Amino acid sequence: MQVEETYLKGCFVITPKVFGDDRGYFYESFNAKKFEELTGLSVNFVQDNLSKSSKGVLRGLHFQTGVFAQAKLVKVVKGKVLDVCVDLRTESETFGKHFSIVLDAEKHQQLFV
Repeated sequence: MQVEETYLKGCFVITPKVFGDDRGYFYESFNAKKFEELTGLSVNFVQDNLSKSSKGVLRGLHFQTGVFAQAKLVKVVKGKVLDVCVDLRTESETFGKHFSIVLDAEKHQQLFV
């Protein structure tokens, strides 16, 4: 697994190592120990969701603070998605800036926010 922090602090692009052959492919989509080694962040995933959207749908305007704050790990299992993160943390050096990435089922990249 390769982890690259974007210019928004706490926003990472994760690229898993994919093992493919004539049967299909396999990859480990997340490994908490490896993620902590590479980022210094200890995460505790407590919920896993899956959604399906039709073409042209805008989904996922997320903003939580305090006890309601949650990290997100976004991946695409079919098709492509444009994912955009906007830094709304007023104390952040990158407040008001954004990062965008096209996530698709072929590259298997994920976005950790």
